[in-house]
Amino acid sequence: MVNKNINKLNKKSTIAVIGSGFAGLTSSAMLGAAGADVTVFEKNMDIGGRARNITMDGFVFDMGPSWYWMPDVYEKYYNVFGHTTSDFYELKKLDPGFRVVFGKDDYIDVPENFERLCTLFESIEKGSAVQLQKFMKQAAYKYSVGMNNMVYLPGHSVSEYLSLGLIRDAFKLQLFSSFSKHIRSFFKNPRLIALMEFPVLFLGAMPKDTPALYSLMNYAGLKQGTFYPLGGFGKVVDAFQKIAEEVGVSIKTNERVERLEINSGAIKNIHSNGASTAVDAVIATADYHHVENSLLPPAYRSYDKAYWNKKVFAPSCLIFYLGVNKKLEKLIHHNLFFDEDLNQHAIEIYESQKWPSNPLFYVCCPSKTDATVAPVGCENLFVLMPIAAGLVDTEEIRTHYYHIILDRLEKFAGEEIRGHVTTKKTYSVSDFKTDYNAYKGNAYGLANTLLQTAIFKPKLKSRKVNNLFFAGQLTVPGPGVPPSIISGQIAANELLKSTTLQQQN
Repeated sequence: MVNKNINKLNKKSTIAVIGSGFAGLTSSAMLGAAGADVTVFEKNMDIGGRARNITMDGFVFDMGPSWYWMPDVYEKYYNVFGHTTSDFYELKKLDPGFRVVFGKDDYIDVPENFERLCTLFESIEKGSAVQLQKFMKQAAYKYSVGMNNMVYLPGHSVSEYLSLGLIRDAFKLQLFSSFSKHIRSFFKNPRLIALMEFPVLFLGAMPKDTPALYSLMNYAGLKQGTFYPLGGFGKVVDAFQKIAEEVGVSIKTNERVERLEINSGAIKNIHSNGASTAVDAVIATADYHHVENSLLPPAYRSYDKAYWNKKVFAPSCLIFYLGVNKKLEKLIHHNLFFDEDLNQHAIEIYESQKWPSNPLFYVCCPSKTDATVAPVGCENLFVLMPIAAGLVDTEEIRTHYYHIILDRLEKFAGEEIRGHVTTKKTYSVSDFKTDYNAYKGNAYGLANTLLQTAIFKPKLKSRKVNNLFFAGQLTVPGPGVPPSIISGQIAANELLKSTTLQQQN
């Protein structure tokens, strides 16, 4: 049963949603539940955007998201439609949540139990258990305010934050404090600092440039825990698709949007695959830059070339999807290789913007948890190396880093792996551009620096087109699956409240 709090339309409106990632599926379902006639236009063969999966030789690879944090965000969304998480898939809490590798026999396994985590910290740095408890108390407050209040704001103006008293609490939320300094005020041991700083690599900025507000990510990963949806993230996409279709949403794949036809300051028709569809409004969840610069006439673009060039982007990445025909005893589900200098790699991503000299990388081995993603006796490996957006990637470069990573992975594992790789696919900057029209081939959207947080992000409502709204990782609240889910809800609600539809109804 759909939540009665969803705004209802008095008259049927025809709405197009561009893109079928989590933001697109979420916004389309919210609009369908409100009574709109909604069609999702997806350029690729499969839905899910970056959360698509691929099947090769009996291996099922999640192409993008692999960390299931903030389960409350998913559950809250499912509840809107009268569902719960268990209606769609089994959610397993991982223990250990993840492993941080510092050398061949030097690694930390992060337990799912917070008391055991405190004991682990204390064993590494005397007094750090108490410090961790203090840190988490602050982080819990930030998570409560951030994930229940701040992230659901549309980011139109500062008045939204004034009304909730969030500006008053800015110092308590540490909006103007450095994440790096915040971590170091609690911990001194470099291994603990690396463990605490790693989430911000995927927020897209140097730890020193990221607001300490984002210690809420530490709360999510270390206090709430790390989860895995059995079957992989494709099961989550299936759940969002089912909800959308339950409320009447039509999803068209292999449907490339070519242009948005504007008349009197509003989109009247959406042109795709050589055909035209009349619409009352559009939510674009495809790449914001692409929509404005490729689908809109120049006069209707809110942001010019100079604006985008000044933006700080979160990383792109080089990914290897590997099927291995034997078991690898030394790996667990999530493995973070911090056996090189984090700061140097971060500088090469965000400042010098070049291919890294000694990269950190991440290995996900879901076959440790889920027998369905690999043939019997085999391992499914998702290997990701963060890199700067906009780099030129060639097959030679990909091969070069493949061997660098496999050398270190084999050293840690203590066994030969390369000769047992039976299935291999690579994915990097040029693929993000081709598949998602991603600006500079970015993988995660805009970096969450202070001047790119909340009201400083590209607006979710077009400044120049009356019935065009945006959702996804380049607008509020930011990168990641939970923020994308929230972004779709915000955009749908703003559209339903807009004068455009009120005048029509």
